[in-house]
Amino acid sequence: MNEKTTAELENLRGLIDGVDQQLLHLLRKRLDLVAQVGAVKHGAGLPIYAPQREATMLAKRRGEAEKMDISPQLIEDILRRLMRESYLNEKDVGFKQVNPELGHVVLVGGEGKLGGLFAQMLTLSGYRVKVLDKDDWCRAAEIFDGAGLVIVTVPIAITCDLIKEKLTELPKSCILADLTSIKGEPVSAMLEAHDGPVVGLHPMFGPDVGSLAKQVVVVCHGRGSEEYKWLLEQIQIWGARIVEAEPERHDKAMQLVQAMRHFSSFVYGLNLYKEEADIESLLQFSSPIYRLELAMVGRLFAQSPELYADIIFAQKESLNAIGDYLDNYSQALSLLQAGDREAFVSQFEEVAQWFGDFAPQFQRESRAMLQSVNDMKTG
Repeated sequence: MNEKTTAELENLRGLIDGVDQQLLHLLRKRLDLVAQVGAVKHGAGLPIYAPQREATMLAKRRGEAEKMDISPQLIEDILRRLMRESYLNEKDVGFKQVNPELGHVVLVGGEGKLGGLFAQMLTLSGYRVKVLDKDDWCRAAEIFDGAGLVIVTVPIAITCDLIKEKLTELPKSCILADLTSIKGEPVSAMLEAHDGPVVGLHPMFGPDVGSLAKQVVVVCHGRGSEEYKWLLEQIQIWGARIVEAEPERHDKAMQLVQAMRHFSSFVYGLNLYKEEADIESLLQFSSPIYRLELAMVGRLFAQSPELYADIIFAQKESLNAIGDYLDNYSQALSLLQAGDREAFVSQFEEVAQWFGDFAPQFQRESRAMLQSVNDMKTG
């Protein structure tokens, strides 16, 4: 490279650095303005996530970008990342308290990570939170006295027994709720143990989310929905979306969404281990989609084995879903063993037709994720 080219590049790079610094100042200004919006929303008790406003804003920016010969997807990616940062900062100013007349909240098993997240969100909303963990039962009567809401967040395996044995003498006006990832048996146990309001909640996220914006909380109604209507409103103010479901329908879906999915990831990781696969080498040869798949399997093994054992073993009916998966895998393998390419293509097309419009939708959604995975590569 000659001196003239080097000087020209250095000059252009200096100009780019200057634009980057301007971008930083604009980002800071935007984050400050969003914080002001958040403070106004919190004061008015408005949810931090407004899907219609977000969709409208993104559509406008995409149109403006296109007119400026800028990729619409580029501006959407930047704005979505900015919004995620803004949602993470929303909790710094707290949340409006929907029910200031409520007595204190008791989190049974609140020393766990998910319980800790709910304790944080409730505290940021102005509620007084007490934690009752396994060593505190000698003080249970004192802790429950005056409670307006009791939330059970203990391992699935002990949830129902704990409810039946320990939560039979709560104040009648107290709301009893749980955060378990199965709902049929826990909701039944709560209805049997407590005469007051009962609701089953399943947060469809882990404790490391940072913000509840755009997250889903499944609600299975038990008894006295008017009495806990405020709680659902409070969760929505935190940014989550409420999805109502009957306990049986919820649990059947979880057999596929959780038990079968986690079990297949476990088996995939087990197979890699037994094959003594060189993960570093796999990453060097991986496409973005395989890297993402490998990341999701690795994520499983970065977490508590007891948690995933609880999820997978929680429902006996999960054996049916997992068994069906094994049967379908075996049948598909038989096509490969028989060298029946035509049958494979035929079954592929049959499944693709069943997916219908969801297949291209998932292709579009995954494309953005794969691009992000590829951007994260460092070598």
